[in-house]
Amino acid sequence: MELFNQLISASLNIPEKQINNTLSLLKEGATIPFISRYRKEVTGGLDEVQIGNIKEQYDKFCDISKRKETILKTIEEKGQLTEELRKRIEETWDSTVLEDIYLPYKPKRKTRAEVARQKGLEPLALI
Repeated sequence: MELFNQLISASLNIPEKQINNTLSLLKEGATIPFISRYRKEVTGGLDEVQIGNIKEQYDKFCDISKRKETILKTIEEKGQLTEELRKRIEETWDSTVLEDIYLPYKPKRKTRAEVARQKGLEPLALI
């Protein structure tokens, strides 16, 4: 959570305290227009666009975090996870870079023909 606040603060150039206060209001269920109109003292005078950007960035980082967990789990199940790879995945916060790292380890889709070959049906097809 604190890491997300730092990342959002760096990307939007808004003080971390304002980010933290805005996210806490959003988590309580307050809407963006309500926060920008009636909670200016809490957010430090952020407008609707800035609050929307904060919410968008937070959602993006949450999605990336979940994707990282999935990728780490998948690679670990294959037995191909090294400490260097784990570190690279954990340090990146760009979804494109994350997917590029994962690409060589991504499971391939099985076609119907591959499934049939695995079941031993290829000799029948060649008759």
